[in-house]
Amino acid sequence: MSVSVERFGQGPDLVLLHGWGMNGAVWHGIVPSLAENYRVHLVDLPGFGNSPLADGVDYSLSWLAEQVAAVLPEKCHLLGWSLGGLVASQIVLNHPEHVASLITVASSPCFMARDEWPGIAPKVLTGFNQMLAGDFRQTIERFLAIQAMGSEHARDDIRQLRHWLAERPAPQLAALEAGLGLLADIDLRDELASLSLPWLRVYGRLDSLVPKAVIPLLDERYPASRSVTFNKASHAPFISHPTEFVEAIRYFVG
Repeated sequence: MSVSVERFGQGPDLVLLHGWGMNGAVWHGIVPSLAENYRVHLVDLPGFGNSPLADGVDYSLSWLAEQVAAVLPEKCHLLGWSLGGLVASQIVLNHPEHVASLITVASSPCFMARDEWPGIAPKVLTGFNQMLAGDFRQTIERFLAIQAMGSEHARDDIRQLRHWLAERPAPQLAALEAGLGLLADIDLRDELASLSLPWLRVYGRLDSLVPKAVIPLLDERYPASRSVTFNKASHAPFISHPTEFVEAIRYFVG
């Protein structure tokens, strides 16, 4: 299994992990700004973009984390968007000595709505699973629309994501199916309470996948972490508000 990494710039190492159905090209809009200060690493998660997935792999969160950890530079700043936030979190839990700081973007330690926990309605993920069985490209289009929903730049956001997504090979169905399973099943709320490294959590207030109601719950659960909310952003604040997003990363990482 070979994990593809694209690198830009010089400076402290900043690794970016994309979300479900996407690939590392989604960061291209902010790479020029980030590369002024950092050595930026764009990872294609296994089964997405230029990281082909072998047959018969147990696509668990722990397996994903180990595949990505193997290509990380020492003491990097690790940023994960959406599903990538779960992968980044698992890497930090497994290898805290390997990472200087954690940044999660539009992510939750528990994506699925549960008792007294806001999140994605189970019927939404079930619907995506059913759609995948028919036409996975149409499913990704639907997911792009949901990610941008609420953003004042929704059409532009979708157009940008679609453009960058098309720069690399289409995702593999097995990775898409397994990724939805992770979003439905993973709950890292208790494990992440043990984190001691610097942690920034970034949100869009209009996000329909990681609802704003989860932010104060995580503020209370992880008081040592910091949170930043973009009031007019949805699930992809780095697309809709690139300048402000990069400023927040620079302020946190230094």
